[in-house]
Amino acid sequence: MTRYRGRFAPSPTGPLHFGSLVAAVGSFLEARTRGGDWLVRMEDLDPPRVVPGAADDILRTLEACGMEWDGDVVYQSARSGAYHNALHRLREKGLVYPCACSRREIADSAVAGVEGPVYPGTCRGGIAGGRSARSLRLDTRGAAIAFEDALQGRIACALEQEFGDFVLYRSDGVYAYQLAVAVDDAEEGITDIVRGADLLGSTPRQIYVQHLLGLPQPRYAHLPVAVNAAGEKLSKQTLAAPLDAAQPLPALVAALTFLGQQPPRGLARTTVSKLWDWALTNWKLERVPRIASAPVPGDQATSF
Repeated sequence: MTRYRGRFAPSPTGPLHFGSLVAAVGSFLEARTRGGDWLVRMEDLDPPRVVPGAADDILRTLEACGMEWDGDVVYQSARSGAYHNALHRLREKGLVYPCACSRREIADSAVAGVEGPVYPGTCRGGIAGGRSARSLRLDTRGAAIAFEDALQGRIACALEQEFGDFVLYRSDGVYAYQLAVAVDDAEEGITDIVRGADLLGSTPRQIYVQHLLGLPQPRYAHLPVAVNAAGEKLSKQTLAAPLDAAQPLPALVAALTFLGQQPPRGLARTTVSKLWDWALTNWKLERVPRIASAPVPGDQATSF
């Protein structure tokens, strides 16, 4: 049997907050209790969104929380060659085409989809004269993806209707998340992906890219996303407070509680090492609530 290999892949757009910690704890425990590897990848594809020093801060916080990763940390910003090769393979298959449409033009002519306007395929037949390509898109005509998520159940998606032909490369030199993740997971031998349900919509697109490139498909488990009192996902944009690396125990106990593991209250007064001893002995993925989102216990979204 293939050895279990999981990963935690934060975007270094700011410090680690409670919402990201939930994904880290869930993926870490699932990997370790299965006797597998747990890797860390920095998804720093989009330079304007990357905060200087955030990647190092995230790694220090993981260390303070007692989560040791295997191997070297992978930085997507250093892997453009791999993404270029994958994109070239798709172009050779005739599956990628240049698109000159602006966001405004797409919004004016598109129907609403899962994550906004669905691209209507305007440039599939070629770009109008006098216009330049803004992106390269992947043709999704007839693409239907279905998979079984360990927590969210069966997911089925008609890509053309729900997302449209999605971008793989932007004219400013940035490779798309969907392409990079599919390539990285395959190259790192990732067998299982445990992450937040906010990325559930990305999974069918990543599976489609995997299939087109002949890459293996990992198993998936999408954890509930932590939301604040207003129902907003915890993030830098919603002013989620950074974790206190000097006092990680309260946040770790809250994360275990959020994930349905019912940790004893005394864990918050022990040590990080003893907390992990308990968690590694008692972790059960089937205890995680099978929902897409949930409020932080006691509305503690800004407590850490």
